[in-house]
Amino acid sequence: MTEPQQQWTETIDSRHSLFDLKLGEVWRYKDLIYMFVKRDFVSGFKQTILGPLWFFINPVFTTIVYLVVFGGIAKLPTDGIPQVLFYLAGITLWNYFSSCLLGTSNVFTGNAAIFGKVYFPRLVMPLTIVISNLMKFGVQFALFLVAWVYYLIQAKIEPNIWILATPLLILLMAAFALGMGMIFSSLTTKYRDLQMLLSFGVSLLMYATPVIYPISALSGIWKKLAMYNPLTGIFECFKYGWLGAGDFSPVMLTISSVIIFVLLAVGTVIFNKVEKSFMDTV
Repeated sequence: MTEPQQQWTETIDSRHSLFDLKLGEVWRYKDLIYMFVKRDFVSGFKQTILGPLWFFINPVFTTIVYLVVFGGIAKLPTDGIPQVLFYLAGITLWNYFSSCLLGTSNVFTGNAAIFGKVYFPRLVMPLTIVISNLMKFGVQFALFLVAWVYYLIQAKIEPNIWILATPLLILLMAAFALGMGMIFSSLTTKYRDLQMLLSFGVSLLMYATPVIYPISALSGIWKKLAMYNPLTGIFECFKYGWLGAGDFSPVMLTISSVIIFVLLAVGTVIFNKVEKSFMDTV
């Protein structure tokens, strides 16, 4: 009697293009992504008193601090936009970007135990972080919309058609955080101190991004340098579309898009290269 031939349903091969994100394989593991997203949401607020209310508390208290420090003491301009709405818009976008970047930068070191026991596309973990934070962004964006509607009724803002670019802006932020996060997560498998450097760098990056001030407040060389910050075009486009004020041009968004996709390509190459052997160094 002849033994039945074995048929493999999955073949794990380290030989693949460095630019290949293996999205087809990731799609087959979509249920795993759902489980990880659910795990992150539940574990993030387990044994807390206020639970998901922290989604609202964070931007509200941060806005109050910005109103006192940057609006009241430093007297930073807001292009005529109500300060509450100006700071809330910046905080909502910044919280999403910074959470995604810091989360994806810790993918390899933070999940080494899982990666060492079972196989699944490594890109699942960065995507899980981006999607989990998108849920938090949705809640904080709802808070922004409440304030936005109030000032719209008061006729203190004049939104325009650039509102329709919001999904693109969110996608660009996610791509930027994913690209930079994959670069740092790959490097921190060997150089752990880069994680601390990134945390410090993200704090500095906020002040190089028009979160607490409009780009029109800058001039000369500082304004030119700010244009090469990929987040500048995103933040200015968002504020210009929703709040109707700001020094925005499509060129800014084009520059941001080009830089982001270059960084995403570089991050993909480094991530695919490191994932083959990171267990030896992590």
